[in-house]
Amino acid sequence: MRLVHEPIDGEPRTLATQVDTAETFLARLRGLMFRRSLPDGYALVFPFGRPAPRGLHMLFVPVAVDAVWLVDGEVTTVERLPPWRGYGRGRADTILELPAGAADGVEVGDGVRIEYE
Repeated sequence: MRLVHEPIDGEPRTLATQVDTAETFLARLRGLMFRRSLPDGYALVFPFGRPAPRGLHMLFVPVAVDAVWLVDGEVTTVERLPPWRGYGRGRADTILELPAGAADGVEVGDGVRIEYE
C-alpha cells in the first residue's frame, strides 16, 4: 500500500510506501503512542465510515507528526502537531499521520489517494 499526493497544480508524488491502517477502536486509540521514531516513507491511516469533525491528540507521542484530514480523498486540513501536547481537528472520513516534514507541500484542496499494491 502507498499514499500518493495529487496537488492541484503539479505532478503526483509518493508520500509513503510503508503504510499501516488503524481500523479498530484500540488501534485508533493507540495510534502512534510510545513510538520513539517514525521511518521515512511511513504513514498511519485512520479510515472512518463517513465524514465528521475528528480530533487527533499527541498524548504519549514523543515525535512531531504531519496530520492530514481527508474527505473523499480531498485534503480538508493539514497540520504539524508537536510531540506530547499537540492537538488538531478537522473534518474527515480519513486521517493520515506522517513523519514531520513528509506532508510539506500538501495543501487544502489537493488530493491524496491510497493505492493498494
